[in-house]
Amino acid sequence: MSSAPAVDISHLAYRYGEHEAIRDLTLGIAEREVFAILGPNGSGKTTLFRVLSTLIPIQQGEVRILGLDLRREASAIRAQLGVVFQSPSIDKKLTVLENVIHHGRLYGLGGRELHTRAEEMLSRLGLAERSRDLVEKLSGGMRRRVELATGMLHRPRLLLLDEPSTGLDPGARSDLWQYLEQVRDNDGVTVVVTTHLLEEAERADRIAIMHKGQLAALDRPDALQAAVGGDSITIRTKDPAGLSAEIQKQFNIPAMVLDNSVRLEQPNGHQWIPRLVEAFPDRTESITLGKPTLEDVFIHFTGHRFWNEVDPETQPKGRGRKKKSGH
Repeated sequence: MSSAPAVDISHLAYRYGEHEAIRDLTLGIAEREVFAILGPNGSGKTTLFRVLSTLIPIQQGEVRILGLDLRREASAIRAQLGVVFQSPSIDKKLTVLENVIHHGRLYGLGGRELHTRAEEMLSRLGLAERSRDLVEKLSGGMRRRVELATGMLHRPRLLLLDEPSTGLDPGARSDLWQYLEQVRDNDGVTVVVTTHLLEEAERADRIAIMHKGQLAALDRPDALQAAVGGDSITIRTKDPAGLSAEIQKQFNIPAMVLDNSVRLEQPNGHQWIPRLVEAFPDRTESITLGKPTLEDVFIHFTGHRFWNEVDPETQPKGRGRKKKSGH
């Protein structure tokens, strides 16, 4: 990886009226890495995607993409971006090849070069035999491949994908990620993906966890899981607040109340199970042990469960695109 980041974000902030969608965000994305922006609804990841893809202007802060200033050089940046939106941007009434050709013309490609690139891209994505088929006849996974073909046709240095696995079955999702790893390794492309799927983010080189417009954590998936500090222990009880306080007092370890249960993070969690049951036999309805997951990471850094985050990103009526599920 180059020492100069492909994306350099400094003190970025963005508001929709009174709602602060992004708060003082600073992070860097290295060249030639697959980078996941992970967060539930309302975390700010969609707004960040829209800023990076030049759909909305910067309100506060600075962003440099591929060494260019996003405020002053947005047009030059667009020429080096490949963008795949969550909502389909291809025409279902056109064939696969027609979609790719028309998209290439938007980037100034034409003639033999355009057709050569189109055939090459369709071959790479396993679409060559379907090039004459109408897009509306394709499966969801195949349509996503067409989106990737249009996004990669002009050979961008940075590929941005907003919730790319939406509507895909596990097999198609795996194929998608294999291709993203391929363009990183073979073409040197930096890939940035927004997602609310925990298992998908684990495949990235690094993950930025967003929470209510702020950066909650940033590191490799394994490093984030190691930061949890041990196994997760969850105790179901009728009095979670009381049991939490007694565990902290008796064992001098942190215990929090989460979803009407008591949650602890301890190394060698299996050794704590009998100690806790023996200490509080009448207070424990059930006790479970788990190895750290990305949801545990999210809980560790935010104090909330991932799927309980429901504060949606909003914006004034009539501005920008309509809010869709999954953001």
